[in-house]
Amino acid sequence: MAVTTRRLGRSGIEASALGMGCWAIGGPWADGSRPLGWGPVDDAESVRAVRRALDLGVTLFDTADTYGAGHGERILGRALAGRRDEALVATKWGWTFDEATRRVTGRDASPAYLRRAVVDSLRRLGTDRIDLYHLHLADLPVPRAEALVGTLEDLVAEGLVRAYGWSTDHPDRAAAYARAGTHHTAVQHNLSVLRDAPAMLAVCDKYDLAGICRGPLGMGLLTGKYTAGSTLPPDDVRGVTSGWLDWFRGGRPAPEWLRRVATVRAALTADGRTLAQGALGWIWARSDRTVPIPGCRTVAQVEENAGALHRGPLPPDQFAEVERQLAALRTAALRDDDERPYWPAPTLPGARP
Repeated sequence: MAVTTRRLGRSGIEASALGMGCWAIGGPWADGSRPLGWGPVDDAESVRAVRRALDLGVTLFDTADTYGAGHGERILGRALAGRRDEALVATKWGWTFDEATRRVTGRDASPAYLRRAVVDSLRRLGTDRIDLYHLHLADLPVPRAEALVGTLEDLVAEGLVRAYGWSTDHPDRAAAYARAGTHHTAVQHNLSVLRDAPAMLAVCDKYDLAGICRGPLGMGLLTGKYTAGSTLPPDDVRGVTSGWLDWFRGGRPAPEWLRRVATVRAALTADGRTLAQGALGWIWARSDRTVPIPGCRTVAQVEENAGALHRGPLPPDQFAEVERQLAALRTAALRDDDERPYWPAPTLPGARP
């Protein structure tokens, strides 16, 4: 059962059910000496990948001003030149950076900086509007985030922004923002078959928000590409140990996550999908508000992910089998004291096939 479009919450904007995450095409950037990119990229291939995604029905492209310290927005703008009206552009603001050195310099949650950030993103993207604008400071205190709503609403009235949201994994923050802002229409949050987010999906249901799902393929683990012997280079964000990144440790896939991928692989691929396509199908089956944005930087990656659109959500029996396997994993995690953030997850209520 194919799925092609989904509504972006209360905005009524129709987007492709699958987006393209553009973190990787930003290329190298860093916080001090710690890499935050995915290693070197071929800008020409990035442009081809974006245009191929458009050809295959993907219309939502998610980036951030800080990806590549501005370079990611420039590459996306170059790729969409002449085809801007076919696409929806989502970007983010909140982190400050130096474009020359490609280094993060801090964060700024002031309304004045928000104004400057919009103008700079529009210039780099080569466009006159941002379709979905996300606050990129996940842990910003709610009162400081609410203080930005008036400026965001002004930007909507001026036609520079169509709708906005927050990139956060805190349901209370997403709910507070939704209550405060008329044109708040989405929350970008982690969601994958290995990391459920039932509380966030409940917020999306309550406030009529789209769930823009980052990490839908576990930073590559759910592609089947990585094994216990895989090693990521030190210029890749996954190649260094970070407190917020638990899929990889010391540049290697974390063994407990590889075990979980192996456990659900058969159920996700039972009807002939690739592992990545099965993981995306699970997300669509989980909720009709979800729009996964797997990262891509090659035409081949785009083509495999876009193939999931034609297969659609996992059918009910296949979804139920995945859930049976996940329940067994959660039981084992508790027994073996093998827990990580967001694990184990509660039983999924009312999942939509």
